[in-house]
Amino acid sequence: MTVRDALAVAIERDLDLVEVSPTAAPPVCKILDFGKYKYQMNKKHGPRKTADVKEVKLRPQINEHDLDLKVKNINRFIEGGDKAKVVMMFRGREIIRQEFGLKIFEKIIGQLTGKYQIEQQPKFEGKNITMVIAPKST
Repeated sequence: MTVRDALAVAIERDLDLVEVSPTAAPPVCKILDFGKYKYQMNKKHGPRKTADVKEVKLRPQINEHDLDLKVKNINRFIEGGDKAKVVMMFRGREIIRQEFGLKIFEKIIGQLTGKYQIEQQPKFEGKNITMVIAPKST
């Protein structure tokens, strides 16, 4: 069918002429409702979930039970498909003993369960140490 005839049929039926395979010889076209087609394709692939970054804040003098609760939250974030950004804040003279903060980060890594990967190792940023943990991509 010629392009003019196909366009006439499409206009007559109040539909669209859509090129399906432009590389074929001759190119293949379809007469369909393009808005409905786009909606169905979007629905078929579903909405994409983006990984949010959830933040967990700590201090170097954190209690053992509080640390367990923070680790539990980090595990929950990772299982939900989100990234977890762990931030340790130092105040005043605490900054001189940064090794305490690094030990707590080691404890956190030791207590994590499930499939995860450390996207950013513990890194000093001003008066904070930050680390980003993400779910393991398969």
